[in-house]
Amino acid sequence: MHSGDNTVTACGATILDAEGLVLSAEEKAFFRQADPFGFILFARNIDSADQTRALCAELREAVGRNCLITIDQEGGRVQRLRSPLARDWMSPLDHVTQAGAQAERAMYLRYRLIAQELLDLGIDSNCAPVGDLVTSDTHDFLKNRCYGDSLAQVVSLARVTAQAHLDGGVLPVLKHIPGHGRATVDSHKDLPFVSAPLDTLRAQDFAVFEQLNDLPIGMTAHLVYGALDALPATISKSVMAMIRNEIGFDGLMMTDDISMKALVGTPAQNAAAAREAGCDLVLYCNATLNDRRAVAEAAGAMDAAGLARAEAALAQRQSPSPLDTAAAEAELTALMGGKVYV
Repeated sequence: MHSGDNTVTACGATILDAEGLVLSAEEKAFFRQADPFGFILFARNIDSADQTRALCAELREAVGRNCLITIDQEGGRVQRLRSPLARDWMSPLDHVTQAGAQAERAMYLRYRLIAQELLDLGIDSNCAPVGDLVTSDTHDFLKNRCYGDSLAQVVSLARVTAQAHLDGGVLPVLKHIPGHGRATVDSHKDLPFVSAPLDTLRAQDFAVFEQLNDLPIGMTAHLVYGALDALPATISKSVMAMIRNEIGFDGLMMTDDISMKALVGTPAQNAAAAREAGCDLVLYCNATLNDRRAVAEAAGAMDAAGLARAEAALAQRQSPSPLDTAAAEAELTALMGGKVYV
């Protein structure tokens, strides 16, 4: 499915979304002109299997290449695909707790099945795994989306989650670099401030991502790390330099959605600031066509370094390995003591 079409020679430095179930003529023309690197789908874009496949085909046709199409399909509260198109999964943290000592295998099977669900609809990326460490302060918007509170556990479970996606022909997006677990407010609504000292962050939060720094794509966190900068990570040159040089993440770096309230500038200002800070791609969602135009213009085109990282990421987008779905479901059900779905 993917072999031979993983080269990107030029494109806009954005990941954008569509308003509905089909593209309007205006959207098609805009996407053709803006040429975003890829797209993200939401529940409003999904009605039936055939419709979703057709929309993915329309998006790729608009940019004239087999571009990346991603989605948030963590399971639990954050899953855009639901029954009957996809299994209704429990939250990741509940899944890990239920699986106990078998959590690593159970998470692999969960996300291997999710990857199959996505690829069947034409979606070839997922915004997972979540590498954020649960702390006593973790806000409820994030807490049960995480995989645990120990460095070793989160690294191992994020690793198998990423591998399950790759084995299923789906590119994982590691989030939220360099760590969202200490946020005491919801970054969709407010700007979290992390006051932990740098030594603590390096030993815990940042260390997760250092051990996962070979994954193909990462997503930023809209958090201020007081020990590093007064600006949110997404628009901070010093935080982005730390991610590249200290954490050693050299994958394709996309922002979290720049329409989130944690960022105070206009979307176009935030897009320009994120690119200036060193983000390869600007993710922008849930906006008018005019606002999407302004962000695409502000984000500009991908530079040579970004294109090289993009090509390296897309090179990992392979045809899926064989999966016996019934056997995988049966094994997962046994590992989970019979309780797998909600």
